[in-house]
Parts: sequence; structure tokens; C-alpha cells
Amino acid sequence: MQCLNCENRCTVADGDLGGCGQYRRNGDAMEECYPDRYLIACPIVIETMPMLHFHPGSKFLQISTVGCNFDCPGCISTTLVREMDPASSILQELKPEQVADKAIAQKCRGIAFLMNDPLAGLDTFVRVAKAARAAGLLVGCATNGAFTEPSLSRLLPLVDFINIGVKGLTEEAYRACGGRSPDAVLRNVRLLHEAGVHVEVACMHRRDNRDELQELARRVAKISPAIPLQVMRYIPLESADPAWEPTILESEAAVLDLRKTLRHVYLFNSPGTDQLHSLCPECGEVLLRRDFYGPMGARLLAAEPRGCPHGPASLDLRGQPMTGDFKEGDFQGGYPFTRALEIVQSMLIALGVSDTAEVVRVWEQILGRQSLRELHHSIQHPSAYLATLEYFGALTGRQTRAATLVAYMEARLTAVARGLEGVSRRPRVYYAMGKPLFAIKGPRFENQMVELVGGESVNRRVELSGRPGMSIDREVLNALNPEVMVISAFLSSPVKDFHAECLRLGVDVDAVRNLRIYTPPVPSSDFGGPRWILGLLFLANILHPERFNFDIAWEAKSFYREFYDMPFVPDQLNRSFGKPSNTWCWTRA
Repeated sequence: MQCLNCENRCTVADGDLGGCGQYRRNGDAMEECYPDRYLIACPIVIETMPMLHFHPGSKFLQISTVGCNFDCPGCISTTLVREMDPASSILQELKPEQVADKAIAQKCRGIAFLMNDPLAGLDTFVRVAKAARAAGLLVGCATNGAFTEPSLSRLLPLVDFINIGVKGLTEEAYRACGGRSPDAVLRNVRLLHEAGVHVEVACMHRRDNRDELQELARRVAKISPAIPLQVMRYIPLESADPAWEPTILESEAAVLDLRKTLRHVYLFNSPGTDQLHSLCPECGEVLLRRDFYGPMGARLLAAEPRGCPHGPASLDLRGQPMTGDFKEGDFQGGYPFTRALEIVQSMLIALGVSDTAEVVRVWEQILGRQSLRELHHSIQHPSAYLATLEYFGALTGRQTRAATLVAYMEARLTAVARGLEGVSRRPRVYYAMGKPLFAIKGPRFENQMVELVGGESVNRRVELSGRPGMSIDREVLNALNPEVMVISAFLSSPVKDFHAECLRLGVDVDAVRNLRIYTPPVPSSDFGGPRWILGLLFLANILHPERFNFDIAWEAKSFYREFYDMPFVPDQLNRSFGKPSNTWCWTRA
């Protein structure tokens, strides 16, 4: 028989699993293998989902399970959909009524299924949606949208809002993700919209698909030009090709073109962009002001209609915007949770762990002890980071390898400390992510590194919230007057683009005047994975060139050879915290 949950329509023999591994055939029925089991059940603000035009600023209970019906290259949720064991004891069992009760107890407006696809647990989600509806809660999800018409008919009367991620407009794009065709997904966008469900569409912008985005905008506009389009600037992760990554300026240009076709288009994964704000389609006035809030996320800062004669009604919102004091924990809510799992994974890979089952066992220990917050603090300073490496070495029986890695890193930390002896002047350093006005929070690891290599972190002078920081005013940056500006090695910008933005914005500081703007040459080498030691040496070179001249290329080759057992090939490096290159793969025990 065929499984009719998703459009892959797997043919399944009695007793066998479907292609996603989440359903087993039992006679004439496909039964969910892991019902009512959740990896995450915690409150979020709805923009974290992300959802921008449905009850903006409101709190919802995020639920996430494990698994997916697709297998997209470079998926940001790989740790959940492909690597976490769905039978793991760390998943908590909650009956539908318990999920609804939890949402009410947390003063949530509703429930949102996200990060992995509800098609991996459709029966569970339908039961939760019914319980939520009975309790007066709103219900929604983020999904690839590959429902069959029968499966969508089960959900259609129960959902209030939905984010549908479109993978492309060709069968080739869907086959690359383990799917079949975009036609059914676009059909479902239409059916949901016609049924009165609030729909937002998400898509990736890569360097090679701008024409495809234009065609998607035209097709969505035929359904309704009021449907918001979320453009996710492509972040190459896992096995994804880094050559496809557009710059922030390139993605901003794409968004401006798309706004000629749709009323509401937004840009994600681009810290510091002003294209997360909601503009009145009639006069261009900013009505809802937002900021970057981690990968795939946003944060509503203010609703400010000011002098706009058209008001919020021009935004086609469902529900009134509101801002509050609730903020998710450091690694809780949305996709930063997956970054936490990747950081653990990155340490384990450097310690020689090459089997996912062993990684999952460590994840289980951390999540079972509810120590994500402890982990977040332990990776904010090098000495604590080294202690964490030793802890994972003991946990996995790799004490010798951990001691070797710690000794390697300590030797370079000692070399930096000795080189700074007698230094009396510390250059003022500003650490940005993406664009010039997005400042990384003072206590974060990047600013700790600045101080370790003899710089003064001016980020510490500013009260910054947000995740991993927030946008500041030009006047604040000018008053800080940094001598050196460093761009994050994770969500980065070319130095040329960053400098041009400084000039456009009127950033008048010593670093801009003297062209002292830098980004580490090794991606993701200033936070998260052990490769930060390479970023530290790079910072030492640029802040005190009279004292340091580390050969970063040699150091990178040495590090990769000793701890990853592979060559250092710059063209194969992407933005993953965990995997050392886009060619690295797990072995199987």
C-alpha cells in the first residue's frame, strides 16, 4: 500500500517502515512509530518560528519531535531530523492534553510545531491540534508543505497559521531534498489560503536561484499578493556548497526586486539588515521594527505607525502586534538549539568521535541533565572551554585525545600571553556580525578573544540584549570610535561590502578611516567549535602585528591534519559549527 501522509507516497509492505522511518505499516494502516514524544516543548516568541504577520510579538509553545520526510542538503535541523535517535530516552512523552495544559501554564497564545516537520509526526500533531482547539489555543506549524490532499484535509480545519518552506520550482530541486515536485506544495499554499489559514511562504536565496525566486513570487502573488514571503539568505551548512552563499547586499537587492511583486517580503540570516522591518506598502513608512534574532529568526522591537495615514491595516496582519519582556533562554527556542547540539558535536569530532550513536549518547546526557545553560556559559571563555573538552574526553573514553587537543590549544594561548608581556596599549575593537550596526553582545566568546589577544572590547561598553547581539544606532558606534572592526566568521560579510556600508551609513570611526576592518579567513573560527584557536591567532596578528606573525594557513593545515585527519581545503569550508568541511561524513559502527 501507499503511505498518503506526504507526496512521496512511499509504497510500504506490511510490517515495513516508510521512507522517513517514522511510520510503519500495520495491515491497512500506517502507524506512527514514536507518538506523543517531544525533544522540545518550550515557549517562544512567534517571530522565532519565524512567523511575522500572525499575532506579532505573542508567545507560543514550541513543540518539536525528531525526523523528517525530506532530506535537504545543508539542512539547519540536521541534528534533529537525521542524527538524533527518535527512540532516544531523552524525548519526553506528553499526551495532547498535557501539551495544551503546558501552553496555558506558560501563558502562551497557542502552540507551534517547528524545527522538524510535522509530517514526521502527523498523527501526534493532529491530536495536539484538537486538544489545543478545545482549550481555546491557536495552532500552527512550519513545514515543507508536501501534504497529500487527504493528509491536508485532516489538518485544514485545525490550523490557524502555517509557514511553508518552498525548496525550489523544479522537480530537480525537490529530488535533491528527497521529495518529488513543487506542484503539490503550491497547491497546498492555495488550499490553505482559500480555507482562511494565515500562510507565510519561506524560501532560500542562493547565488544561482534569483530568477527562480522571481517566479515563485509571481506564483504566490496569483494566490494572494498579501502573503508574506520570507527570504532566507542561504547559509551553507553540513554538506552544502559554500560557493552558493550570497552576500547580505546581494540578498537585499533580491528582496527589493521581489517587493515589486509581493506586498510583504523579508530577509533573514542577515544581521543588521533593515529588510526585516514591515513597511507600509502605500508610503514606505516603517510600521513594525524588527531585528535579527539568530539563524532563521527575528525579534519584534516596536510597533510604530507614527505619521503613516494607512496604519497597521496596510500590513494584512492577523492579530494585534505586541511587545513584551519574555525572551527565550540562551539555547532555547528556535534554531539556536540546533547550534548548541552542533557545538557539542564539533568538540566530539575533534576528539575523534566519528559515529552518530556516540554523539547522541552525549547529547542525551546533556539534555537529560538540562544543562544547556551550563554549556552556554562554559563555552564563553577559553579556560572553561578547555575544561569542557576534558569533560567530553572523559565521558567518551578519549582522555588522551582530549589532553592532546587541550595541550595544543594551551600552547598557543601561552604563546599569545607571552607575546603580550609589557603591552601597555590595547587597541579599541568592535565585533560585528553581518553588517556594521549589528553588535555582538559583550560577554560572548568573540569579545573574550579580543581581550585575550590584547585588545579592548568596546562592545562591553554598550548594554546589548538580543541573540547573539542587537542592532545599535550609528551615533553609538561613532561614539565608541573603534580602531579595529572585526566581522564574525559565522554570518559574515566581505570586507569591501562592510566598508561600503560604513560609508553609506555615515559610520565615521578610526577603523573606517584607516581601513582596519577584518574577518577571520577560516569560517566559523571565532565561536563554537575548537577551530576558534585559529581565529584567536588571527586576531593576535591584526591587533599587534609588531609582536605576532602566526602563519594561519600553516596552523589550519596542522590543526586539520592532527584533529580531523583530513587536509585543510579552503574551498570546502562552510558555516557549520560541527562538521570541519562539507566533505566530512560519519562512519558507521
